[in-house]
Amino acid sequence: MQPNNSLITKYDVAAPRYTSYPTVPFWESHSFNSQEWLSRLKRTYSRSKEDGISIYVHLPFCENLCTYCGCNTRITKNHGVETPYINYVLREWKMYQAAMDESIVVSEIHLGGGTPTFFEPTSLQRLILGLLDGAVVKEGASFSFEAHPANTTKEHLQTLYDLGFRRLSLGIQDFDPHVQYLINRHQTEEEVQRVMGEAREIGYTSINFDLIYGLPLQTQTTVGDTIKKSLCMLPDRISFYSYAHVPWIKPGQRRFTEHDLPVGEKKLALYILGKQMIGEAGYKDIGMDHFAKPEDALFKASLSGHLHRNFMGYADRYTPVLIGLGVSSISDAWSSFAQNVKKVEDYYRLLDEERLPVVKGHLLHEEDKVLRRYILEMMCKGKVELKNGFSLNEVIVDRLRPLERDDLVVCGTGHVTATQIGRSFLRNICMAFDQRLQSSRGQKQLFSQAI
Repeated sequence: MQPNNSLITKYDVAAPRYTSYPTVPFWESHSFNSQEWLSRLKRTYSRSKEDGISIYVHLPFCENLCTYCGCNTRITKNHGVETPYINYVLREWKMYQAAMDESIVVSEIHLGGGTPTFFEPTSLQRLILGLLDGAVVKEGASFSFEAHPANTTKEHLQTLYDLGFRRLSLGIQDFDPHVQYLINRHQTEEEVQRVMGEAREIGYTSINFDLIYGLPLQTQTTVGDTIKKSLCMLPDRISFYSYAHVPWIKPGQRRFTEHDLPVGEKKLALYILGKQMIGEAGYKDIGMDHFAKPEDALFKASLSGHLHRNFMGYADRYTPVLIGLGVSSISDAWSSFAQNVKKVEDYYRLLDEERLPVVKGHLLHEEDKVLRRYILEMMCKGKVELKNGFSLNEVIVDRLRPLERDDLVVCGTGHVTATQIGRSFLRNICMAFDQRLQSSRGQKQLFSQAI
């Protein structure tokens, strides 16, 4: 069952991606302090040590600016930045190790950016060995990294594989040369095939392709061609994202104008085409435009109820503690969030002062925790069990009634379930649970479009 055009048009509104609740624009940073953050972090880890922790490292450097990108990046061709940056990341990590005051069990490591493969293999090796020094790697741990096909070498792949990495995410976006020119993201089909072949030969077991619809000059022909080429390479996972056009945040997106973007029915057609092609190729819809082969761990986790969502996206395991290292990284201790400063210079200065480079955060209230669980259950399971006696239950169900009339959800006694069609509108459904968003109606646009 596919949603019809009228539904897609109706629900194509600005919506959060819900990698957290509350979402970052609604954090109460005025009441946040790093000491309370560390206290909650330590308390959460002490209670859940057997789950291990997830580590995210933000590596911000890129040689060129991709004009579609909304990430925190630093553009440079000077590779002399690698050594000092890794030195500071490891200093930050040592501060967290000291704060938790017990042995660290690592369940996940993810390298994101920026462009992690901007760094030389030897630099990445030193980073990972430093993170694991004195730590215990949990059995079945998941190590993954993001890579640019145009600069990922066999040495990158082999070095990280030898350190325990088995998952790789390739930023493809689009193969059309005209689209690539406007978004300043250049890699050929041959380069992607080379990386895929080398990764498979080495032994990587899960490879993801990132594809984007809604980019400038995209048509059904170009998107269909990109997806066809991608499917021929047999990735284990595909992320088919809507382009988030937020030039008020990322001025680099002004290399093209709004007139170059497919909007309205044209963009809807790209979404429907891509989702149909990926589904017909045998990939399973995980939710939020993520697809996986039936044998992939991500789909298995969705079936078993172990699917989790955090600032890194969907994961096949739940860890109550996520520590983000590097500029702009976000950490999560379930009852609190903390985000690092965004400028490299500020990051270095704070660490030189022996201070955590945290610039803002949020300490969750009891209401936040209940709503966070609701949104997480909807994003990962498609079903929410309402907590008995929670004061906002009736309000939430009332907000969901219009979606129920459109056959997106079913509101039963004590639970809310997304329908098969509704799983294409998870962001919209979660908005009904988002009390902070509902209370802010009328403010300026903070989020990209849902579709």
